[in-house]
Amino acid sequence: MAIRTSEAEWRGNLREGEGKVKLGSGAFEGTYSFPSRFESGKGTNPEELIGAAHAGCFSMALAAGLGRAGYTPTRIQTTAKVHLDKVGEGFEITTIELETHAEVPGIDEAAFTREAESAKANCPVSKALKGPTITLAAHLG
Repeated sequence: MAIRTSEAEWRGNLREGEGKVKLGSGAFEGTYSFPSRFESGKGTNPEELIGAAHAGCFSMALAAGLGRAGYTPTRIQTTAKVHLDKVGEGFEITTIELETHAEVPGIDEAAFTREAESAKANCPVSKALKGPTITLAAHLG
């Protein structure tokens, strides 16, 4: 199956340093910093990127489920709000709010809700956020 690669580089200490993130496909490259993550500074942050990934994955999973159920969506637009909160001495992603708006000819509310809940539970990013195995190879130098 597919293996997707992204990379990040950080230079300097936490508060004054800055970093760059880059998607392996070349579709996006951007900067991030302490202010862009914990304040309102310019640049992206890991939580925003997780939100984009989750919204995209959910929308595709919903389209797939609707198709299997015999419906063809005209449009699916999803927003993901990723909450980064101080918990104890550190920070955690405590909540992700998915909100989707869809145009699906011929579907009723109950069938749409059933497919949306299934997409939320079964899209690969939702599953990953439940706690995948994470491996690490750390190299100094």
